[in-house]
Amino acid sequence: MGDGAGKLLDWLFPPRCVACGQKGEWFCSGCRGGVLPVRAPWCRICGQTLTVSNARGTVCQFCASLPLRINGIRAVGPFVDPLRKAIHAFKYRNLKALASPLGALLADHLDRHPLPVDLIVPVPLHPRRLRARGYNQAELLAQCLAKKSNLALAEKALVRARPTRSQIGLDAVERRANVLGAFACADGQVMGRRVLLVDDVCTTGATLESCAGELYNAGAATVWGLTLARE
Repeated sequence: MGDGAGKLLDWLFPPRCVACGQKGEWFCSGCRGGVLPVRAPWCRICGQTLTVSNARGTVCQFCASLPLRINGIRAVGPFVDPLRKAIHAFKYRNLKALASPLGALLADHLDRHPLPVDLIVPVPLHPRRLRARGYNQAELLAQCLAKKSNLALAEKALVRARPTRSQIGLDAVERRANVLGAFACADGQVMGRRVLLVDDVCTTGATLESCAGELYNAGAATVWGLTLARE
Protein backbone atom coordinates (compact mmCIF):
# COMPACT_ATOMS: atom_id res chain seq x y z
CA MET A 1 0.00 0.00 0.00
CA GLY A 2 1.36 3.43 -0.99
CA ASP A 3 2.01 6.24 1.47
CA GLY A 4 -0.99 8.18 0.15
CA ALA A 5 -3.38 5.28 0.67
CA GLY A 6 -1.94 4.63 4.10
CA LYS A 7 -2.39 8.26 5.12
CA LEU A 8 -5.97 8.19 3.85
CA LEU A 9 -6.74 5.09 5.95
CA ASP A 10 -5.15 6.75 8.98
CA TRP A 11 -7.40 9.77 8.41
CA LEU A 12 -10.54 7.65 7.96
CA PHE A 13 -9.66 5.19 10.72
CA PRO A 14 -7.13 6.91 13.00
CA PRO A 15 -4.88 4.64 15.05
CA ARG A 16 -5.80 4.17 18.68
CA CYS A 17 -3.25 3.41 21.35
CA VAL A 18 -3.37 -0.32 22.09
CA ALA A 19 -2.76 0.39 25.77
CA CYS A 20 -5.13 3.28 26.57
CA GLY A 21 -7.30 3.81 23.48
CA GLN A 22 -6.22 7.38 22.80
CA LYS A 23 -6.46 8.41 19.14
CA GLY A 24 -3.42 9.29 17.07
CA GLU A 25 -0.81 6.58 17.66
CA TRP A 26 -0.74 2.82 18.08
CA PHE A 27 1.34 3.27 21.25
CA CYS A 28 0.95 6.83 22.51
CA SER A 29 3.69 8.94 24.04
CA GLY A 30 1.98 8.84 27.42
CA CYS A 31 1.98 5.05 27.53
CA ARG A 32 5.52 4.85 26.17
CA GLY A 33 6.56 7.16 28.97
CA GLY A 34 4.71 4.91 31.41
CA VAL A 35 6.84 1.86 30.64
CA LEU A 36 8.50 0.91 33.91
CA PRO A 37 12.21 0.05 33.92
CA VAL A 38 13.53 -3.22 35.30
CA ARG A 39 14.45 -2.29 38.86
CA ALA A 40 18.15 -2.26 39.76
CA PRO A 41 20.22 -3.99 40.95
CA TRP A 42 20.19 -6.47 38.05
CA CYS A 43 21.66 -9.93 37.85
CA ARG A 44 24.80 -9.24 35.80
CA ILE A 45 23.96 -12.22 33.54
CA CYS A 46 20.20 -12.62 33.00
CA GLY A 47 19.24 -9.05 33.91
CA GLN A 48 16.40 -9.80 36.31
CA THR A 49 16.03 -7.72 39.46
CA LEU A 50 18.08 -9.02 42.37
CA THR A 51 16.29 -9.38 45.69
CA VAL A 52 17.34 -10.46 49.16
CA SER A 53 15.88 -13.92 48.51
CA ASN A 54 17.26 -14.59 45.01
CA ALA A 55 20.66 -12.85 45.03
CA ARG A 56 23.88 -14.85 45.03
CA GLY A 57 26.39 -12.05 45.01
CA THR A 58 26.07 -10.21 41.68
CA VAL A 59 24.00 -12.97 40.05
CA CYS A 60 20.61 -14.54 40.78
CA GLN A 61 20.21 -18.03 42.18
CA PHE A 62 19.16 -19.37 38.74
CA CYS A 63 22.30 -18.13 36.98
CA ALA A 64 24.43 -19.32 39.89
CA SER A 65 23.04 -22.86 39.59
CA LEU A 66 22.76 -23.04 35.76
CA PRO A 67 25.45 -20.74 34.37
CA LEU A 68 24.68 -19.21 30.97
CA ARG A 69 27.16 -18.88 28.11
CA ILE A 70 25.55 -15.64 26.99
CA ASN A 71 27.44 -12.60 28.28
CA GLY A 72 24.28 -11.01 29.60
CA ILE A 73 20.61 -10.26 28.97
CA ARG A 74 18.96 -6.88 29.38
CA ALA A 75 15.32 -5.77 29.04
CA VAL A 76 13.58 -2.43 28.69
CA GLY A 77 11.04 -3.21 31.40
CA PRO A 78 9.01 -5.86 33.21
CA PHE A 79 6.20 -7.62 31.31
CA VAL A 80 3.41 -5.47 32.73
CA ASP A 81 1.00 -2.93 31.22
CA PRO A 82 1.28 -0.78 29.20
CA LEU A 83 4.25 -2.60 27.65
CA ARG A 84 2.50 -5.98 27.91
CA LYS A 85 -0.51 -4.73 25.92
CA ALA A 86 1.72 -3.29 23.20
CA ILE A 87 3.74 -6.50 22.83
CA HIS A 88 0.60 -8.63 22.75
CA ALA A 89 -0.95 -6.46 20.01
CA PHE A 90 2.32 -6.48 18.06
CA LYS A 91 2.54 -10.28 18.12
CA TYR A 92 -1.05 -11.41 17.89
CA ARG A 93 -3.09 -8.61 16.25
CA ASN A 94 -0.96 -8.13 13.13
CA LEU A 95 -0.09 -4.58 14.18
CA LYS A 96 3.32 -4.44 12.53
CA ALA A 97 3.26 -0.64 12.83
CA LEU A 98 4.12 -1.13 16.51
CA ALA A 99 7.62 -2.21 15.47
CA SER A 100 8.64 1.45 15.21
CA PRO A 101 7.68 2.70 18.71
CA LEU A 102 8.75 -0.57 20.32
CA GLY A 103 12.03 -0.55 18.41
CA ALA A 104 12.55 3.01 19.63
CA LEU A 105 12.25 1.77 23.21
CA LEU A 106 15.04 -0.74 22.53
CA ALA A 107 17.20 1.95 20.94
CA ASP A 108 16.64 4.33 23.85
CA HIS A 109 17.53 1.61 26.36
CA LEU A 110 20.70 0.75 24.44
CA ASP A 111 21.63 4.43 24.31
CA ARG A 112 21.18 4.82 28.07
CA HIS A 113 22.76 1.46 28.93
CA PRO A 114 25.36 0.80 26.19
CA LEU A 115 26.53 -2.74 25.46
CA PRO A 116 29.78 -3.71 23.69
CA VAL A 117 28.11 -4.95 20.48
CA ASP A 118 28.54 -4.37 16.73
CA LEU A 119 26.05 -6.73 15.05
CA ILE A 120 22.32 -7.23 15.65
CA VAL A 121 20.79 -10.69 15.14
CA PRO A 122 17.06 -11.38 15.68
CA VAL A 123 15.80 -14.59 17.28
CA PRO A 124 14.23 -16.57 14.41
CA LEU A 125 10.81 -18.18 14.14
CA HIS A 126 10.32 -21.68 12.77
CA PRO A 127 9.07 -21.46 9.14
CA ARG A 128 5.75 -23.01 10.13
CA ARG A 129 5.11 -20.38 12.80
CA LEU A 130 6.36 -17.66 10.48
CA ARG A 131 3.83 -18.68 7.83
CA ALA A 132 1.03 -18.68 10.40
CA ARG A 133 1.89 -15.23 11.81
CA GLY A 134 3.11 -13.68 8.58
CA TYR A 135 6.12 -11.96 10.13
CA ASN A 136 8.81 -12.43 12.75
CA GLN A 137 8.29 -9.79 15.43
CA ALA A 138 11.93 -10.06 16.59
CA GLU A 139 13.14 -9.39 13.04
CA LEU A 140 10.98 -6.26 12.74
CA LEU A 141 12.30 -5.01 16.09
CA ALA A 142 15.87 -5.73 15.01
CA GLN A 143 15.38 -3.79 11.77
CA CYS A 144 14.11 -0.74 13.66
CA LEU A 145 16.87 -0.97 16.25
CA ALA A 146 19.56 -1.25 13.56
CA LYS A 147 18.29 1.90 11.83
CA LYS A 148 18.11 3.91 15.04
CA SER A 149 21.43 2.69 16.49
CA ASN A 150 23.46 2.52 13.24
CA LEU A 151 24.53 -1.02 14.09
CA ALA A 152 24.96 -3.69 11.42
CA LEU A 153 22.15 -6.23 11.03
CA ALA A 154 22.35 -9.93 10.09
CA GLU A 155 18.70 -10.92 9.75
CA LYS A 156 19.29 -14.51 8.64
CA ALA A 157 22.35 -15.38 10.72
CA LEU A 158 20.24 -17.73 12.84
CA VAL A 159 17.58 -20.19 11.69
CA ARG A 160 15.24 -22.55 13.49
CA ALA A 161 16.55 -26.06 13.01
CA ARG A 162 13.43 -27.72 14.41
CA PRO A 163 10.02 -26.73 15.76
CA THR A 164 9.55 -26.48 19.53
CA ARG A 165 6.53 -26.66 21.78
CA SER A 166 5.31 -23.48 23.43
CA GLN A 167 7.45 -22.40 26.38
CA ILE A 168 4.35 -21.30 28.31
CA GLY A 169 3.92 -23.35 31.47
CA LEU A 170 7.43 -24.83 31.41
CA ASP A 171 9.89 -24.28 34.24
CA ALA A 172 13.46 -23.09 33.66
CA VAL A 173 14.98 -26.56 33.21
CA GLU A 174 12.16 -27.67 30.88
CA ARG A 175 12.56 -24.51 28.81
CA ARG A 176 16.25 -25.19 28.33
CA ALA A 177 15.55 -28.76 27.23
CA ASN A 178 12.77 -27.61 24.90
CA VAL A 179 15.04 -25.30 22.87
CA LEU A 180 18.18 -27.47 23.00
CA GLY A 181 19.38 -27.86 19.42
CA ALA A 182 16.46 -25.78 18.12
CA PHE A 183 18.67 -23.22 16.36
CA ALA A 184 21.45 -23.30 13.81
CA CYS A 185 23.99 -20.75 12.62
CA ALA A 186 26.00 -21.36 9.47
CA ASP A 187 26.51 -17.72 8.60
CA GLY A 188 30.04 -16.35 8.37
CA GLN A 189 28.70 -12.89 9.23
CA VAL A 190 29.05 -13.58 12.96
CA MET A 191 32.71 -14.65 12.91
CA GLY A 192 34.59 -12.45 15.37
CA ARG A 193 31.57 -10.18 15.87
CA ARG A 194 30.09 -8.90 19.11
CA VAL A 195 26.49 -9.95 18.67
CA LEU A 196 23.34 -8.42 20.13
CA LEU A 197 20.45 -10.90 20.08
CA VAL A 198 17.03 -9.24 19.90
CA ASP A 199 13.68 -10.70 20.98
CA ASP A 200 10.41 -9.42 22.39
CA VAL A 201 10.17 -11.12 25.80
CA CYS A 202 12.61 -12.96 28.06
CA THR A 203 11.30 -15.30 30.74
CA THR A 204 14.19 -17.53 31.85
CA GLY A 205 16.67 -16.74 29.08
CA ALA A 206 16.52 -20.29 27.69
CA THR A 207 15.83 -19.22 24.09
CA LEU A 208 18.51 -16.54 24.09
CA GLU A 209 20.99 -18.94 25.69
CA SER A 210 20.34 -21.60 23.05
CA CYS A 211 20.83 -19.00 20.30
CA ALA A 212 24.02 -17.75 21.96
CA GLY A 213 25.49 -21.25 21.99
CA GLU A 214 25.05 -21.56 18.23
CA LEU A 215 26.48 -18.10 17.64
CA TYR A 216 29.55 -18.96 19.70
CA ASN A 217 29.93 -22.20 17.75
CA ALA A 218 29.90 -20.12 14.56
CA GLY A 219 32.71 -17.90 15.83
CA ALA A 220 30.99 -14.98 17.57
CA ALA A 221 33.31 -13.18 19.98
CA THR A 222 30.61 -12.21 22.48
CA VAL A 223 26.83 -12.46 22.65
CA TRP A 224 24.44 -10.20 24.55
CA GLY A 225 20.65 -10.31 24.58
CA LEU A 226 18.21 -7.39 24.55
CA THR A 227 14.44 -7.75 24.84
CA LEU A 228 11.51 -5.43 25.31
CA ALA A 229 10.25 -7.13 28.44
CA ARG A 230 11.38 -9.36 31.26
CA GLU A 231 8.64 -11.73 32.43
